[in-house]
Formats: sequence, structure tokens, C-alpha cells
Amino acid sequence: MKRNVLSVGASGLLLGGVILVASLGAQSPPPPKGPTFSKDVAPILYKNCTSCHRPGEIAPMSLLTYEDARPYAKAIRDKVSSGQMPPWHADPTVGHFKNDSHLTDAEIETLSRWAATGSPKGDPNDLPPMPKYTDGWNIGTPDAVFTMPESFNVPADGTIEYQYFDVPTNFTEDKWITAVEVRPGNRSVVHHVIVFYQEPGQNTRPRVIQMGPNMGKPQTQPAQPADPNAPKPAPQRQLGMMLAGLAPGTEAWVMEPGTGLLMKAGSKLTFQMHYTANGVPGTDRTSVGIKFAKTPPTTELRVTALLNQNFVIPAGEANHTIEASMTMMDDVTVWAMLPHTHLRGTSWKYDVTYPDGRNEVILSVPHYDFNWQTNYEFDKPLHLPKGTKVHAIATYDNSTKNPANPDPKSDVRWGDQTWEEMMFTGFTYSVDKKPVTTPGGGGR
Repeated sequence: MKRNVLSVGASGLLLGGVILVASLGAQSPPPPKGPTFSKDVAPILYKNCTSCHRPGEIAPMSLLTYEDARPYAKAIRDKVSSGQMPPWHADPTVGHFKNDSHLTDAEIETLSRWAATGSPKGDPNDLPPMPKYTDGWNIGTPDAVFTMPESFNVPADGTIEYQYFDVPTNFTEDKWITAVEVRPGNRSVVHHVIVFYQEPGQNTRPRVIQMGPNMGKPQTQPAQPADPNAPKPAPQRQLGMMLAGLAPGTEAWVMEPGTGLLMKAGSKLTFQMHYTANGVPGTDRTSVGIKFAKTPPTTELRVTALLNQNFVIPAGEANHTIEASMTMMDDVTVWAMLPHTHLRGTSWKYDVTYPDGRNEVILSVPHYDFNWQTNYEFDKPLHLPKGTKVHAIATYDNSTKNPANPDPKSDVRWGDQTWEEMMFTGFTYSVDKKPVTTPGGGGR
């Protein structure tokens, strides 16, 4: 029987009732089944992760490119699903913060689906512009850099007491600071840094915050027999006001436009250095960089601390609370709050009572993490009228249920080292300006 062969066009042939398709060119690959790195994942990582997850920064790996992120797709899924990353420990239903890094449910779902569907790269044309980061100083080129006068040799092991290094500024005129950043010489041995500044002579600025009773008083210890051969304790240092800090989660401080920190001529800096041995001897020489305002700002920022040093956390206590309070003696605006405890701290809660009796929770940190120190910056600065009381409650777990507890069999008191404890909150605030009135009582 004679078979018919009928051409059906350039795209195929009909042979014995079967169509054979001959493609003129390469077929397009099927679209990805789920989210792609270029279109869906990169925007999330760029917004929330790569400030730390990039070369030279604190995170252990970079997530800037597809090649960087692809090997960690499942680890990213697990960390974001559990809430461990990005580090954000505040209750999202209380307050609004401009540095809020917690992911939405939709963003978590996108990262999870990307890992579950093969972690495709997608179309490179969909990739958003990569964030621009500054190599070295995150604040840009500083106007002034101050460095520890000498290097400190960190031993391979053992306990290292806090080290203090004084550095004169030699400022001959008052300076308005708009950005400040601490850069360790050897990050692997630097646990954290606080840089203080002390003005020459007695501080004459008016006090506008009154601490509650017993706040800041050291825990009294039982009297010990005098030992004439015992070394005398070092005199307590006068550290002045806090300028800058460095800890995981707390890096450069770039102030809002129109605001600044005033440093008087002749001020002295003090570096408070907390080093941690890591098994290998190391050397560090830390610096702080400062940028100055070109014109005087309209708002002066100040930094203070609410703390309670008068406490004992009993051995084995799983839910021990310590409280502190302060009252505003003038109208103030609070810009940021930084809660701080050590390894036994589990949560924080802050409420304010206004002069009219209203009470409001302003910050709740139900899952405090010592390994990530967050300065919670209010999206809209909080205005507290004169007479407002700020009340803080910190909760501690000194039991065997706390896997980070260094010693659940010991009572714990205030101390610098991480196996001791603190109850400390840093506040960035400003004093509200009063309207100027004429002698006749009219405003102007």
C-alpha cells in the first residue's frame, strides 16, 4: 500500500498519521514552579539581611549573590521560619520602630517555598540593584578618628577584666556630632565596646530625668576581715556620657537630620573594652570615627541610662523579675531604647504612666537575646510630658531550664562579666523646646 507523505509546514511533518514537530530554535525552559532568587528572594535579603551578611561584616557568610545564597537555601528557610533570623525580638504588636527587621508572613513563605522548589535563580533581568555599602566606615569618611593610645594583647584563655583607655579629643571648640561608629582592630576578641565622653570641669547641663529609689546603688556585700596584704580595689572611674557602642546588633549610629550630640571643647574619650579569649592570643587597637554637622542642628540629643544594680537573683529561680523606674522632670522626646541584660535575661517590658494617669506599654521584648543587642528606634519619637514615669521590668531565668545559664547553682548579682548580670537600659532623648514669651505674656 502506498503511504501518503504530506507536508504540514515548516514546524512539522505528518507521517502515517503521526505529527513530528521540528523546532526552528531552542525551546524556552518551563517557568519555575516557585519563587526565584532574582525576582522574589533577593529583594527580601537586600532589605533585611545583607547589611550583616556580606564580606567583612559580622555574619558568617555572604548572601549578596545567588551563588552566595543558594547553598544556604534550607538553612535560611529554617532560621526565618523559627524567627531566629533576622534578629528582631520585640513584640510586633507593641509600638512601631524604624529599624524593625522582622519578616512578614508573606516574606517567610516566599523564602520557604524557594527552598522547597529547588531554589531557582530565575531571570537575571529581574534582579534588583544590589545595595550600596561603604567599605570600611559605614558612616562614610569620618571627620575625626580617635584610636586607643596603645594595643592590648588578649591572652588565649582566662578571664579578662574590662580595660579602659583614655583619649583626649583636643577640641578647641564645641562640636556637634551627627554620626559615630566604633571599628574594632580585631573583631574576633572584642566582645563589646562602649565609648564615653567626659566634658571638662563639672557637668552643668540641667538634669531632666529623676531615677527611682535605690536605682544605681551597688549591691551591698557582707563585711570581710581586713587583709593588709590584699590589693586595694581600683578607684571607681568617672566615665561621663555614652557616645557610641559596638556589640552584635549595635553598630554605627547615624542621627536623624536636624539632630546632633553636643560635645564640649576639651572633652576626653574613654574606651571601655570588653575582651573575650577565644583560644588564640590576639591583639586589638580599636578606633571610633566621628562626623560633624556642617551647621548646628535644631535638636540636641542626649543619652542616659535607667539601671538597677541593687539585686540578687536566687540560684535555681526560673522567673525572677527586677524593676526600675524614672520620672521626667521636663517635657522630653525619647528617640530610642536599648535594653541590656546578660545570659540569664529572658524578657523586657516597658510602660509609661502619664501625668493624667493613662498607662501605655511602649516596648515589649518577650524573647530577649543577649547575643543580639538591639537599639529600638521609634518610628515616631515618643513625647513624654513632665511628670511621666517610665517603668521597666526585666525577667531572668537562673535555673537549669536555661541552656545558656553559666551556673544555676549560684546566686547572681550585678557585675561586668557575662556570668554575672545587669539590669540596664540606654535611652536616647532630647528636651522639648519651650515657646518663648514676651514680658506681656504674648507668644512669639
